[in-house]
Amino acid sequence: MLFAWATGGGGATSSRGAALQTDRFVGAAGCKSSSCHGGAGEKRSQYLTWVQQDFHSRAYAVLVSARSARMAESLSLSSAQTSARCTVCHSPLAAVASTRLTNTAQPDEGVSCESCHGAAELWLRGHTRKDWSYANRVAAGMRDSRSFYGRANACVACHQRLDPDLLAAGHPELFFELDGQSIAEPKHWRDDPASGPRAWLVGQAVAFREVSWGLSKMATPDPEELARWDALTWLLAKATAQHSPLFPVIAPPGAAAAHADFASAQAQADLLARRASTIPWNEQLTATLLGALARSEAEFRVAPATSAEPLFLRAKRLVLALDRLARTVAPPPPGAAVTPGMEVLFEDVRTRGEFQPARFAGDLAIFGKTINRTP
Repeated sequence: MLFAWATGGGGATSSRGAALQTDRFVGAAGCKSSSCHGGAGEKRSQYLTWVQQDFHSRAYAVLVSARSARMAESLSLSSAQTSARCTVCHSPLAAVASTRLTNTAQPDEGVSCESCHGAAELWLRGHTRKDWSYANRVAAGMRDSRSFYGRANACVACHQRLDPDLLAAGHPELFFELDGQSIAEPKHWRDDPASGPRAWLVGQAVAFREVSWGLSKMATPDPEELARWDALTWLLAKATAQHSPLFPVIAPPGAAAAHADFASAQAQADLLARRASTIPWNEQLTATLLGALARSEAEFRVAPATSAEPLFLRAKRLVLALDRLARTVAPPPPGAAVTPGMEVLFEDVRTRGEFQPARFAGDLAIFGKTINRTP
């Protein structure tokens, strides 16, 4: 589901719907002037940060690799760099109708400024005017990136859902996690340091919505996609169970999901994402979320003969969640990459084939006790 690209993401207003289908893209060239975003200083170096440090600027280059050539061949595509199945995420301007590209927009420029901020033709000149408020810019077509809901919508289509045949052809599996992936991004913006847990929950809810949407469109749900859906359902059921009516409660996964379940989950997930992006947030809310998730070890204590496969994706999602939430409640000590106890959990879920639920349950119990002792 190419939600953000097709609709303009969470920042678009309903009155802009028709215009968003015709606004034209100017390309990164429209932003790189030294007097705009290609100059020196914190407020003028965004283009330089992108082109020099950001892997998104090299997304198109991935398509000309030998690995991409092998994938294209197995999918019967003429080439990865010309197929819309690949360029829609690795070089979005290449997937846009030529009528929506100005002569400065380069289809091979990778994931560039307008991939996140929206087609710039109608807001490019006005967005620096002193008499334009942020609301004016959004009304003119700029995507609302201050909203975590808007951000998640702009990113999730390419960072979460993959068609099963792309995975079978060798594409790496994707785990969308808005907070961690934003931290890893070379930043050209500022966030409140305490906003991480909110970004995490909004991102997971939007990821759940997208996976639910994808399954609702399949005549026969793909088993791997069902496993990803199960993991997100399980995680968000744990996260929301403690906070009704603050959040809509996500129902735990049942024994067998039907198409009606996917449609219902899609609506609930979107409501959760919207709610989480706007409610008042504090450290106590984060600590309660962290505690609820850290006390999940019993669900991984299974009989030795039970297959570990269904539990691996749950554990993977859980570890990513614990890492992001623990950074607020129990920040890593100076020089450490993660909160104490997280190194072992990350190692437990490093590979699917080596995952051992019982060992993970024991390490999770130790981590939970460590967190509970945190002042």
